[in-house]
Amino acid sequence: MPEIPEMPEMPGTPDSPQISGGHGFRLIIFDMDGTLIDGQHHIQDAMVEAFGGMGLSVPEAAAVRAIVGLTLEDAFARLHPQPDSQAQMNELIDRFRSAAIAQRKRPKFEEPLYEGVKETVAALDAPEILLGIATGRPRRGVDFSLELHGMAHHFVTIQTVDNNPGKPHPGMIQQAMAETGAGPEETVMIGDTSFDMIMARTAGCRALGVSWGYHATEELLGSGAEALAESFTDIPGHLARLRRSEG
Repeated sequence: MPEIPEMPEMPGTPDSPQISGGHGFRLIIFDMDGTLIDGQHHIQDAMVEAFGGMGLSVPEAAAVRAIVGLTLEDAFARLHPQPDSQAQMNELIDRFRSAAIAQRKRPKFEEPLYEGVKETVAALDAPEILLGIATGRPRRGVDFSLELHGMAHHFVTIQTVDNNPGKPHPGMIQQAMAETGAGPEETVMIGDTSFDMIMARTAGCRALGVSWGYHATEELLGSGAEALAESFTDIPGHLARLRRSEG
């Protein structure tokens, strides 16, 4: 993990001088699937292999999008709420994991970033700002995608379900704040699902939703999103407005 830099004293009021383009946040945490990366087709393909390989009805794409961000255990409990046995559920999860891993080994595997991600993340990555990730993916999936897109160096804290409770539990954000020394009032979570928004508000930090992901905007607003970005390049402006709205 990159070394976390020494931090300057944060401004005491919204009228104080602000840092990094005027937004004033110290820790900016991003969700991954549906926020940085559009991985829905790969997730759906792995579901087809898991359910279809066991002779079960494959969940519709909308149902799959709705569970992105949860742990696999929670996700499959929603997609297949009445398994024949725990052994059947375990096999479904194992088949999904194996299918997802196999996808990444295929020639010319692609997992697209949303438009504007690289440029905006690079612009936000300033010496006095810490960038992080909080995701329902396992760490090896995160590392694969960040290396694929050459973005690993931007993130100083990466929280996954390997060593945290799953969303919407606030544990990932709490651990990210503990690792970086950032307080809730100087932390913002950016994500595309209601799970991200609930996680943020439970952790006491700010919550910014994005409109291009896997949950409807009404769900985001209803679960605590304070604003909605319509494109990735809109995010810096929304961050500045969130800070100005304090108090």
